Amino acid sequence: MSQHKEAPTDPAAEDSATPGPEADSSPNPEARAPHDLEPATEIQQLQAELEKARMEATENLDRFLRAKAEAENMRKRGEMDMAATRKYAIERFASEIVSVRDSLELARMVELPQDSHPAVQKMREGLDLTLKLMESVFQKFGLILVDPQGQKFDPEHHQAISMVDSNEVPPNHVVSVVQKGLLLNDRLLRPAMVVVARGASEPENPDKKA
Repeated sequence: MSQHKEAPTDPAAEDSATPGPEADSSPNPEARAPHDLEPATEIQQLQAELEKARMEATENLDRFLRAKAEAENMRKRGEMDMAATRKYAIERFASEIVSVRDSLELARMVELPQDSHPAVQKMREGLDLTLKLMESVFQKFGLILVDPQGQKFDPEHHQAISMVDSNEVPPNHVVSVVQKGLLLNDRLLRPAMVVVARGASEPENPDKKA
């Protein structure tokens, strides 16, 4: 005969161990996963992220366009500097060689008697030929002589050394050129030294009473 006795059952304990119908088995709403958000909230979050991405894209595009424009400006400035260097590379040489031409031209202006020695005549012909060669070289390299004889005085290209009365040249016009000027392309290397007409004095009116 078995000595084991079954423990009496406690109805109260059984009732407490058995979950009642009012027990809530649903999870805590605060512990929901991000993908379990309400649809409206998730759409707002996506819209905010999209707007942020658009702003960043706009800023990046603006930075790119500014960098591109700056690079293009630097390229253009570099090309302009190189062109100016090539264009005005002989500026110093031109300023020196024009003085040599001045001396040759002064020598050419000396009047020689008709019975001059043939050697002197040959020398004069050589001066003419040298001046013509220099003129062709000047044209080749963009050197332009400024000879404003009879032209209106231009302070941008002329330098007046004196003024005289003249009945032949209008007032403020060049009467004579003492030294020709020089342009290298569009840059003035030396202004022309000129004498400018002041205008003839008006004759006294004989009918004018004292």
